[in-house]
Amino acid sequence: MHHRTSTQTTGRYWTVSLALLFLNCAPLAWAETPPNVILIFTDDHGYADLGRQGVVPDIRTPNIDKIAVGGVRMTNGYITAPQCVPSRGGLLSGRYQNKFGLEVNTDYKRGLDGFSDATTIAERLKKVGYATGMAGKWHLGGAGKITTHGFDQVFAKNANRPGVANFDLDGKDVPLGPESTGMYHLDACSAAASAFITRFKDQPFFFYLAYRAPHVPLDAPKKYLDRFPGEMPERRRKALAMMSAVDDGVGQIMETLRKHDLEENTLIFFISDNGAPLKIHKEDVPGGGPGWDGSLNDPLNGEKGTLMEGGIRTPFVVYWKDKLPAGKEYDHPVISLDVAATVNALAGLEEDPQLDGVNLMPYLTGENQAAPHEVLYWRWSGQIAIRKGQWKYVALEDREYLFNLEQDISESKNLLPENKKLAAELRADWDSWSQTLKPPGVTDGSRAAGQNYFDWYLDGKRDIGENDVRPSRKSTSK
Repeated sequence: MHHRTSTQTTGRYWTVSLALLFLNCAPLAWAETPPNVILIFTDDHGYADLGRQGVVPDIRTPNIDKIAVGGVRMTNGYITAPQCVPSRGGLLSGRYQNKFGLEVNTDYKRGLDGFSDATTIAERLKKVGYATGMAGKWHLGGAGKITTHGFDQVFAKNANRPGVANFDLDGKDVPLGPESTGMYHLDACSAAASAFITRFKDQPFFFYLAYRAPHVPLDAPKKYLDRFPGEMPERRRKALAMMSAVDDGVGQIMETLRKHDLEENTLIFFISDNGAPLKIHKEDVPGGGPGWDGSLNDPLNGEKGTLMEGGIRTPFVVYWKDKLPAGKEYDHPVISLDVAATVNALAGLEEDPQLDGVNLMPYLTGENQAAPHEVLYWRWSGQIAIRKGQWKYVALEDREYLFNLEQDISESKNLLPENKKLAAELRADWDSWSQTLKPPGVTDGSRAAGQNYFDWYLDGKRDIGENDVRPSRKSTSK
């Protein structure tokens, strides 16, 4: 598809020529006008913790479940890294973040310079007249620089202290600086999203809602804690409460969309940035600081900080009323990279070979019955992984594993000894892909905790102490 230029608008209404562009572009076969896009990104939210997943009985997410029932739930939905910063860099750029030097949270200088050079979803959509905004956790540099990445409206708040904002909860512009709502941070972010929607209801918009939940510190107020009485680990109760606050926010957003007759032309993604940190033992320590965040990855093996399924397969839902089949469970692997590619196509933008994802629309509607991806790749802190069809190869230094995920979702049986040729082929494929990364090859990052995770989850060793996997009490959450 060739992109045709037209006059760009920064006002509230589309020019006739731009509207005709969208009406005539092939990727917009699903809609007469370009859709609004809401991207909801939770934080350290394990695979089990969505009611519609049907894994655990204590989670209560009725509003998110409604969009899962009304849309498509990915049973094999992945993100690009088992940690916050690189996962967010991959999501917003639509590129494997390792290609621009962003791999782990501590890659601030080299990796964030690369992210700054990448084109975000917001920057792409601004080119064709979208209003762009965000609320919640940024974690890709200073909050004061968010507007340089294409987000005109900013409400960066991820804790119960003043965030950084340039609009208020009435949707009015204010000078970029500390916000002073005094609200619980999750509730404030939901209110900011609703205010943004109301303000920009008359033009296409993109809103990135990055809730810091259920990431520690576990800080849910009594209103939400009281919804989960009874005996359970306190960290579990607090995580359930935080996710209940997120669910209330999703309900508020859906009400706002319906109030302004926008639901039918709004595409919604709901994804977590990585799996839950269990610290192996799920220790129920007092307070809400570093350690287990109370969320669960069942039935997956592993956790945040690993390239096992529990670290990289997360809740993943796509909703677009009347445009996507309701109640569909989609089993082919997809990845967070697909968000940018999908939105890019729907906005009528020219295909960009730099994007590593695919436009999911023809696959989710059933127009294309093939798998969206032949292969998916990961590299993180000395760990490597590749998934091709049902097969997944994982390695850390000289430790190698091969799993058939269609038969063994919990990665409990290493099939490498009897499939050495297949494992070697997958490793060769990964080695070839890694030459596109910065730097190429396998990185040197196998921390002791990573070795302990492999000992526990993949080799069944049970002599690992809590101090081997738990961060210092002096650690701070970002």
